[in-house]
Amino acid sequence: MKKIQMVDLHGQYLKIKTEIDNAIQQVINSTSFVKGPIVKEFEDDLAKYLNVKNIIACANGTDALQIAMMALGLKPGDEVITANFTFIATVEVIALLGLTPVLIDVDPETFLITPEKIEEAITPKTKAIVPVHLFGQNCDMEKINEIAKKHNIYVIEDAAQSIGSDYIFSDMRTFKSGTIGDIGCTSFFPSKNLGCYGDGGALFTNNNDLATIIKSIANHGMEKKYHHDRIGVNSRLDGIQAAILKEKLKYLNEYCQARQKVADFYDRELSRISEIQIPKRGNNSSHVFHQYTLKVAKNLRNKLKEYLAKHNIASMIYYPIPLHKQNAFQKFGSSKLEYPVSGKLAETVLSLPIHTEMDIEQLKYITSTITKFFD
Repeated sequence: MKKIQMVDLHGQYLKIKTEIDNAIQQVINSTSFVKGPIVKEFEDDLAKYLNVKNIIACANGTDALQIAMMALGLKPGDEVITANFTFIATVEVIALLGLTPVLIDVDPETFLITPEKIEEAITPKTKAIVPVHLFGQNCDMEKINEIAKKHNIYVIEDAAQSIGSDYIFSDMRTFKSGTIGDIGCTSFFPSKNLGCYGDGGALFTNNNDLATIIKSIANHGMEKKYHHDRIGVNSRLDGIQAAILKEKLKYLNEYCQARQKVADFYDRELSRISEIQIPKRGNNSSHVFHQYTLKVAKNLRNKLKEYLAKHNIASMIYYPIPLHKQNAFQKFGSSKLEYPVSGKLAETVLSLPIHTEMDIEQLKYITSTITKFFD
């Protein structure tokens, strides 16, 4: 069997090749490469899908987080609470803007920050919370919003890995991931559930005034051309990427369901192995499985990864070093703090291939190979 990759973007492309090729050609024919009508069309389609008032597309997910913090008027020295176990982009922009990242440990089962840990970390300097909806399911947004309202602080959702998932409130109201806080941010990196063929990102908000500020910041601080009302950045989604995303958005629910079926198969076949813990799914959130991440007995994780590689099965460790151990964040004194859960996860997590093009033969091969390793 040929090597099984973490994602199969080429296989996914081939299924919608005609639509994608036509969409790209239309942009080339129009020569509307930057801020053309196709970008607005995609923003409108995504707003309808997410049931949110405003979508502002930008150059990438990291920019989306930075623009969100700029739009909310956060100042140097303000504290921003977020997860210690996540990709560096979430925290990178906090430090870049002169803000103070306050890293908190995550739940050992869901890998998400909890309302309890957030409440413990709040100080008079706290101005924002960034819940990271890691691997495809949502943090407990109902309680997080209650805490934010109580302390008069902002909520910026990092939905880079969770687009398409639903969060269910206790009164059964359902919202799409990224549309619950003050601002939601996402990435359209190619491997994401909704990915383009380069870089791309977007911000979501139901606050029209905030949307106006976000649009301005993302376009050099302009609301009217050549009138710069605030300091901004140059962060725009190009027309070709917007055209690709507009076509792929039509299939997002199908893509999420395909990932969920893969996860269901893994769950059934791997749950019987005592040295493995399958991903926990929260009660108040659907899971769209951007990653399917196991916890493996500490002394076996690396050996399992090597064994899979020898059998042409890709796997990845997300993430091998918690943020508090990264050199870039030592000046914040984070290395002096204890994060027992993040530390243990870094030594035990392993993500298996999961994507829209996986077939039953591949899944049986992966799970049987893992089973043989532990026999």
